[in-house]
Amino acid sequence: MKRLKLAMLAMLALLTFSNVNAQDENNPWVVGFGINTVDVRIPTEFGDYLQDYIGTSEWGDNTLPSISRISAERYLADGFTLQLAGSINKIKTYRTEEDSDELYWAVDLTAKWDLNHLIGDTSWFDPYVYLGGGYTDFGRLAGDNFVDGGEGTLNAGLGFNVWFNDNIGLNFQTGGKKEFADKIQDHFQHSLGVVFRFGGKDTDGDGVYDKNDACPEVAGLKEFNGCPDADGDGIKDSDDACPNEAGTAALNGCPDGDGDGIADKDDACPTAAGTKAMNGCPDADGDGIADNKDKCPSQAGPAENGGCPWGDKDNDGVKDNVDKCPDVAGVASRQGCPEPKPVITEEAKKRLDGFARAIYFNSGKTTFRPGVKGKLDLIAGIMKEYKDANFNIEGHTDSQGANAANQRLSERRAKAVLDYLASHGVGGSRLSSVGFGEDYPIASNKTRAGRAQNRRVEINLKK
Repeated sequence: MKRLKLAMLAMLALLTFSNVNAQDENNPWVVGFGINTVDVRIPTEFGDYLQDYIGTSEWGDNTLPSISRISAERYLADGFTLQLAGSINKIKTYRTEEDSDELYWAVDLTAKWDLNHLIGDTSWFDPYVYLGGGYTDFGRLAGDNFVDGGEGTLNAGLGFNVWFNDNIGLNFQTGGKKEFADKIQDHFQHSLGVVFRFGGKDTDGDGVYDKNDACPEVAGLKEFNGCPDADGDGIKDSDDACPNEAGTAALNGCPDGDGDGIADKDDACPTAAGTKAMNGCPDADGDGIADNKDKCPSQAGPAENGGCPWGDKDNDGVKDNVDKCPDVAGVASRQGCPEPKPVITEEAKKRLDGFARAIYFNSGKTTFRPGVKGKLDLIAGIMKEYKDANFNIEGHTDSQGANAANQRLSERRAKAVLDYLASHGVGGSRLSSVGFGEDYPIASNKTRAGRAQNRRVEINLKK
């Protein structure tokens, strides 16, 4: 009974033991609770070892029907774990001349190595091998070869954990214990139990351990390695150009309200589908000016006219942008300006010429014959009507007399007409006079009629 109490105290100490193991540093601590069985038959040949291990009929006799093994583990590094385990059992059957019913207890410290570091990691299956030592006490065994007490052992074996979730799993472990002082017998020990792993650090409480958490101080999602997705668009905030607005992956997480392929943050017209060339704004008339800047969004026009087509205010067929006279109808040949009004009409010119032919002088003199002044008055009236016209008065003679005399006479006669017109309201600046003598006859000087035609005054427009 005393030894049973000691064994129970040892197991209680294990329950409060803090060196526990997980399968990695995420959950560095593991505790386990289960049952164990002990096989203490003494093999005599190699085949007996195999029979001892897999063919034992005494397992049920050497197993307590309760929790009989407690373990505590602490993950170290590189797949290595340190395990402290305590177990109790009964020894009823073993290979001696008689059976017994004695207490078995053991405390073992072993180093485990996770075979996933060799075969590749799995999320649910952790096979391992172990090596270590411990202290085992068989109680009092009958026979000449065994005495009261226990001794140290060398332990080796293998096992595995099958994890149902991040924290709970099933453990199976099997191995042998080698004695050195002949106080106990070499034997096998097998165990099966439930294990609980814990102790992983999760600073932000998002269920992703800091070791695997890309954002350990900000709560996030497992699918994003612990990083947040504030707008829930499936793009983690660190990769999301618009982390607070749900968007699309094509636009780096930014929304596109008008569906034109341009993120709202870069879209000058986020509520109206447009083109990249227009910074997301539409251009309904295709004139290269966005509608929001186009004064005539439905009519194509140049930028210099605010996007509106050039008008034609004077309706002369010449657009206002090239019309030099946009308010007055004109012709294209004069860039929209009207043809200049003639300084005198053809009809008025004919009348002027007719009156000029009726200017007669007294023979050899510069004085007018009767009735001529009436014609001159008519000529003055026409000249005053056409104020923009300037006139040149030309005097001519026939060939009678000396040429020099005829020249002087033609000049004085032309001047006499100019003076009369100037004195009757025609500005002198508009008039000039010249004499050509007998040099430009319009008829033959050999006849009286011809010479009469040559004695004339002509009034022409000045260019």
